[in-house]
Amino acid sequence: MATRNRSTEFPGSFGNYFWQLLQPFFPSLTAGFPETFATVKSAVFLDRDGTLIAEKNYLSKVGDVTILPGAVAALKQLQDAGFKLFIVSNQSGVGRGYFTLADVERVNRHISDAFAEGGVRFEKIYIAPEAPGQPSRGRKPSPQFLFDARDEFGIDLSRSYVVGDKWIDLECGWNAGVKKSILVCTGYGAELRKSSRDKLSAAIVVDDLAAAAEWILGR
Repeated sequence: MATRNRSTEFPGSFGNYFWQLLQPFFPSLTAGFPETFATVKSAVFLDRDGTLIAEKNYLSKVGDVTILPGAVAALKQLQDAGFKLFIVSNQSGVGRGYFTLADVERVNRHISDAFAEGGVRFEKIYIAPEAPGQPSRGRKPSPQFLFDARDEFGIDLSRSYVVGDKWIDLECGWNAGVKKSILVCTGYGAELRKSSRDKLSAAIVVDDLAAAAEWILGR
């Protein structure tokens, strides 16, 4: 497993403050500072199946993809407000032998293209192809992919959100220290709301992605 560069682990707000403090006095010095210190970025990390697209057990074909109503418009609003968008998805069907990683990538390209038609751009799509029980670097609820996005894109996780329809999505956000984990009641979310209401006090529970975007933008 790759180790993270400890020099990038300052909270984003501190790095931004420090960069702004030095810039007027040492322009030649601050010109070489990493971009993460110059611009603090917030993000929304999104589950795929059941959040962006309709849940279909072990989906592997482009023809089976259905973008959920209002999803494109919701992400466009978040993007226009300055949020960087990422997809973080467990795809254990690969590890179970149901389909290949090439199938997953083909579906992801189709999803990216569909959202791009509405002006939405995903910075990166993170996939964990392992089955439960197999060694995995990033399988949710591991926060590793969120840490990767922090280090690669300069994301301030304390100002970012996770949106998904499963308990592991919420845990992923909590493990990464995001501002809030949000459960959408599409996909498996509706059943989770019914069965685990007492466990969801730390999460925000909304009907769908459009409602999640509205909640985030209202903060």
